[in-house]
Amino acid sequence: MTTLFLMVGLPGAGKTTKARQLAEEDHALRLTPDEWMIPLFGKLLEADDSRDVLEGRLLWVAMEALKVGANVVLDFGCWSRDERSAIRWLTESAGASFRLVYVAVDHKTQLARIAHREATTPEETLPISEADVLRWRSLFEEPDEAELGALEVGGPPAGWSTWREWAAGRWPSFA
Repeated sequence: MTTLFLMVGLPGAGKTTKARQLAEEDHALRLTPDEWMIPLFGKLLEADDSRDVLEGRLLWVAMEALKVGANVVLDFGCWSRDERSAIRWLTESAGASFRLVYVAVDHKTQLARIAHREATTPEETLPISEADVLRWRSLFEEPDEAELGALEVGGPPAGWSTWREWAAGRWPSFA
């Protein structure tokens, strides 16, 4: 059975490093939006809308890859439970298994890693301020034990009839 590994965590946590390791060990296609953003959209463009479009297409590619028997490492970060639940549901609907890989990071280490990345590979890195980091930490919904061990996904949030519909609303280019 094919597997989708979903990387979860904040910038600077080490998700991409772990994603590369998993991709090699499990012979998986690795989809990392950060590696696509600058080549496709540049550094000056507001990243939020472009990132949503990019993530939607990468999620679509991931589902297609699972259907043809390829393992996938989806290196998104997925800060919300709803995002993670939707991707889990989509993965299982494609007949694949789902594995959530949470990479935690403390604030001090996160800032140090971001600074190191910006100093050593500025051409590959979108700028991140400490204010960004603080705001993002406040938005991040850390997976709890129940989510990490969940065997089935509950229903979508109020106002959505299916997780597929919710996913198409969250990532407009997924549908």
